[in-house]
Amino acid sequence: MVRAVEADIVVAAMVGLAGLPATLAAVDLGRTVALANKETLVAAGALVMERLVHAGGRGRLVPIDSEHAALWQCLMANPKAGRGECPARLGESAGVTRAILTASGGPFRTWTKPRIDAATPAEALKHPTWTMGRKVTIDSASLMNKALEVIEAHWLFGLPGEKLGVLVHPQSVVHAMAEFEDGSTVAQLAPPDMRLPIQRALTWPMCGAGISKGVDWTTLRTLEFEVPDLERFPALGLAYWAIEAGGTAGAIVNAANEEAVRAFLDANGRMPFGEITQLVMEAAQSVPVRAVTTLHDVLEADAAARGCVAERLGRAARR
Repeated sequence: MVRAVEADIVVAAMVGLAGLPATLAAVDLGRTVALANKETLVAAGALVMERLVHAGGRGRLVPIDSEHAALWQCLMANPKAGRGECPARLGESAGVTRAILTASGGPFRTWTKPRIDAATPAEALKHPTWTMGRKVTIDSASLMNKALEVIEAHWLFGLPGEKLGVLVHPQSVVHAMAEFEDGSTVAQLAPPDMRLPIQRALTWPMCGAGISKGVDWTTLRTLEFEVPDLERFPALGLAYWAIEAGGTAGAIVNAANEEAVRAFLDANGRMPFGEITQLVMEAAQSVPVRAVTTLHDVLEADAAARGCVAERLGRAARR
């Protein structure tokens, strides 16, 4: 469809690695890609960014994810950023010292680790802020969603892992912050409404009247921020491992997580929630990380990680 239909913008909103081939096709054709599918950059960021360069400036990659759209706005507030500049490598050119993505903390923000590890699908699907698909909601409960977003931000803005941070912010009003070399910090605030980042992506570089509400400053009383607890939410640490390892590491994490989440939901309470991250970590340790030069490299790592999770689940079922 991407190749057959003439379009200025392709909105990539498919869940999982299934969105990769269509996104690559859109980039190759020089389309502007409005990206809501974070797994594409997580699994194949090197490949997508290389194709973007080969497109010769004809195509653009703009984010729809609320945190990345917010960070884009923050980075554009710096005088070093070019007017109308697209996000790719913007972090490097804007003199940013740290970029912070916020997380609501999900339904388990205040739970103990034993309680989180034993949680059921029904409990994990009760997100306090956003209404999303089942897979993304489970990822949000484990903070794996934020781990994937950190990897996506690494590729989208050209920022290394040490310049990417996460803060838990239960009000979900501040979506991202950028700290600059002069010591200033710019934050993007808005009520949790996906229409805002969608509109920004579809109308960029123009900025028209919004259809979502702004912040009501007369009722806003508190903005809380917490450092994520990696002991209770170890999935977040996998983001920094994947960035550091490079190559197919992101594809391994993404594929193992997709399989583990599917198994958790299919088990209908027979598989504890904590098993999801454990399965991903085992795959990260077991599947060799290789360089990414072609789509085949990504798909091969994807299949190996899924096979690793399936084998582990099979052994558990036989015991």
